[in-house]
Amino acid sequence: MFKILKFGGTSVGSAQRIKDLVKLTVNGEPKIVVLSAMSGTTNHLVEICNALYAKETEKAANLIGQLKSKYVLVINELYLEPIQLKKAEALLNNHFNYLQSFTLDMFTMNEEKAILAQGELLSTALFHYYLEEQKIASTLLPALNFMRIDTGEEPDMTYIETNIKLELAKHQGEKLFITQGYICRNSFGEIDNLKRGGSDYTASIIGAAIHSPEIQIWTDIDGMHNNDPRIVSKTHPIQELSFDEAAELAYFGAKILHPTCILPAKKRNIPVRLKNTMQPEAAGTLIANIQTAEGVKAVAAKDGITAINIKSDRMLLAHGFLRAVFEIFERYKTPIDMITTSEVAVSVTIDNNTFLEKIIEELKEISAVEVDQNQTIICIVGQLPKDKSGYASLVLDALKNIPIRMVSYGGSANNISVLVNGNLKTEALQALNKGLFHYA
Repeated sequence: MFKILKFGGTSVGSAQRIKDLVKLTVNGEPKIVVLSAMSGTTNHLVEICNALYAKETEKAANLIGQLKSKYVLVINELYLEPIQLKKAEALLNNHFNYLQSFTLDMFTMNEEKAILAQGELLSTALFHYYLEEQKIASTLLPALNFMRIDTGEEPDMTYIETNIKLELAKHQGEKLFITQGYICRNSFGEIDNLKRGGSDYTASIIGAAIHSPEIQIWTDIDGMHNNDPRIVSKTHPIQELSFDEAAELAYFGAKILHPTCILPAKKRNIPVRLKNTMQPEAAGTLIANIQTAEGVKAVAAKDGITAINIKSDRMLLAHGFLRAVFEIFERYKTPIDMITTSEVAVSVTIDNNTFLEKIIEELKEISAVEVDQNQTIICIVGQLPKDKSGYASLVLDALKNIPIRMVSYGGSANNISVLVNGNLKTEALQALNKGLFHYA
């Protein structure tokens, strides 16, 4: 059976990093390697799209030229054999001439999706060419031949399972396949994508589709940490997490893993291992269907949160009031993260303000509304049994000097969430590091 190994943008971010992938992917074991675009590429492609939408064709052409120059430097460092360098040059010319063609014609959302797919198409082909130069057998597995989302923009698992097996069957006996993360087709057959972080999702979907024995997510950090190492000076990697613990951490801000990645693996009971390309010997973090030790494992923070307080003396306890509130969010396809209630009010948080004004307008028809923006949800995750005392007091005591806007506890045996002003995020994470993990 094929293991799935996914490598992010930093893992293919330079010629040397691409070379280093050989040591991590070539050992005789059957595997499917899922690659993101080279670091910085997708952001650059977004800039190109923005210029095209604004009809700034000269700016778009310059941006395309700048990106091509970056890739030219990479291929000149990557390949030693003239024949492989010529193949890589032809590849770049093909892709960048395609991008330049959009400066000559009208530009729509469909074209944007096609542009954003170019990064993954380039990174996989360049790695495949490098393996050819090293006389290592590998096969490109085009994601656009089997990855598809349905009309609800969810993975069409029946289609994916059928078609990836057909693709693999074309190459019986091959042990190393390379495919693109993030990109797919939609239900109309047009090029689309799985949104940001979608390469993790691709790896998990493929793993589920072929019943892989293990999905590995390789990044530039040695596993899931107990706190945010970018903000807190002393953290440690977590050896193992249950699927539920990892899902909570990923959803509430742990950047190493995209939240969508957990569900397909959990449904098929496939372990997910987080590894570090810079320190491959490090154990990383194992995420599996396991019962981990009781206690707090980690803290994560999710920024850009809006809190909405909905107050109605007349209707709150009336039958149907909460349903009326939730139907408003449902109409605008806006998920709620946290919810707390009192006798006269209900508070909710959202992380998508696209329809905030319309939501507030409708809520005001049935209640008084207060809105607080720039909030942060801090999520404390672990095995926190409901029949055991002390966990809530441990968290609140650690945060005793920080104003807390909301607390959510009891909905899950794996999560205590608190809402604080975004300006207090760093202070809160440091206080929890000291109070929960005893790091000064």
